[in-house]
Amino acid sequence: MSLFFEFFYELISDILTNVGDFFKTIFSAFWNGIISFKSYYDICIIFFPQFDTLGWILGVISIIMVAALFFLLGFLLFKSLKKFLVFRKKMVEEEELMKEISRLNEEVRVLLDEKNKIMAMKVSQLGLRPGEDEENEEGESVDPNGDVSRFVKLINVDNKYEENPVKIKDPQDFTLSELVDRYRNFACKHMKLYYDRELVMAFVAGLASTRLIILEGISGTGKTSLPYSWGKFLKRNSCICAVQPSWRDRTELIGYLNEFTKRFNETEFLEGIYEFTYRDDIGFVVLDEMNLARVEYYFAEILSTLEMPNSDEWIIDIVPDSWATDPKHVINGRLKLPTNLWFIGTANNDDSTFSITDKVYDRAVPIQIDTKSTAFECEDSKPMQVESKYLAKLFDEAKEKYPVSDEIFKKLEALDFFVIEHFRLAFGNRIVKQMRDFIPVYVACGGTEIGAFDYMFTYKVLKKFEGLNLAFLKDNMKKMIVYLDKTFGKDTMPYAKSFLERLIKMAA
Repeated sequence: MSLFFEFFYELISDILTNVGDFFKTIFSAFWNGIISFKSYYDICIIFFPQFDTLGWILGVISIIMVAALFFLLGFLLFKSLKKFLVFRKKMVEEEELMKEISRLNEEVRVLLDEKNKIMAMKVSQLGLRPGEDEENEEGESVDPNGDVSRFVKLINVDNKYEENPVKIKDPQDFTLSELVDRYRNFACKHMKLYYDRELVMAFVAGLASTRLIILEGISGTGKTSLPYSWGKFLKRNSCICAVQPSWRDRTELIGYLNEFTKRFNETEFLEGIYEFTYRDDIGFVVLDEMNLARVEYYFAEILSTLEMPNSDEWIIDIVPDSWATDPKHVINGRLKLPTNLWFIGTANNDDSTFSITDKVYDRAVPIQIDTKSTAFECEDSKPMQVESKYLAKLFDEAKEKYPVSDEIFKKLEALDFFVIEHFRLAFGNRIVKQMRDFIPVYVACGGTEIGAFDYMFTYKVLKKFEGLNLAFLKDNMKKMIVYLDKTFGKDTMPYAKSFLERLIKMAA
């Protein structure tokens, strides 16, 4: 063992000596470089008298360059030291800030505990026992207040439709093209709202493609008025919910159960959904200014639910248990989303809003409204109810009559390779499926196949370019315009070309 200690001592001593010599050599060389000005002066005295004019000039330049080099090294050393000190100061401040946050969180926790105790005392004084639910013979939780339901608004909806069930009286004998014209004429005559036919066709085709439509554009172009006027046209007011910047999760949208009062704080959004579980006509729930908060936070659960291929699986959790006094369509604390309801989001693109992520865009059909349509003359059109089953039948007939051609899909595949090669982006099967649903309905509304493809390709694929570094992709976007002209013809794809030209101007 003594031999090992002798070995270890010799090894460590030698390593430490070499390390010490290394730093000693570095600092010695640095110090000698600083104090050796006399030797530098002596060299200059020896050589300068022998120089001609050119030698003098080059010598002075050499001295200036060496001096600048020393100055630069000193400056860099000073800046590095300064940055280190500033970084260290920030680290210390952040540590102090984290300690302060922890202290404040602890104080908040203590205050919440005190608040909960006070609320529990108040509830106890009312004769309630928070957290203790009785059960009836069927195993359902019983409201501790007796027959009073914890869902006041939803129970009112139950009572309303028990007394006045919805019946579709209007004849269902229209085509999709007629539906577009009737709505435009109604909005024009009764509400003084004017929309281009292409916009309305895209809106109707979007209903066939997805349950979420996003209306985007500058303020004042009629984004909210579009679903509002559709509600008037369909004899059923659209439920318009104003999104707040503070929304962070699903409770802001759906509501939450107050554990102390055992009452559910119902939102207008939840009431709007629940009402359509009783109806056979179509309707809209509007999320006005949806990107004032992050859509992927508060709307995530509903987005994921609507992704289910089978509508029987469109179920969201409302409460963790079941009471005998719950609304009729809240079964085991869960609510099935009605298939005759669509969600419409309006979004302004300015500094006061959040960007909508690709996760949301991929599941929606975005519709751009940047300009106001001009007034036009038309015949009068009356409001009408549209049965959801009849509309679904029209969608299915359009897909059978106007299936997307193989030529379009071949060009789409070629475009996919082009986008991957030049922009490092790709579009998945979801977008292809939406095109299969969107294009036939757009054609049935009176449009063309290439027009529908142009619209979807622009706002489902090219829109992703806005998140790229446009300055570096300007030449590639010009190449893409040439590629579109070559593949589809110079007089086609106006949406895509206009969109790319706008991005090129932004990159200039």
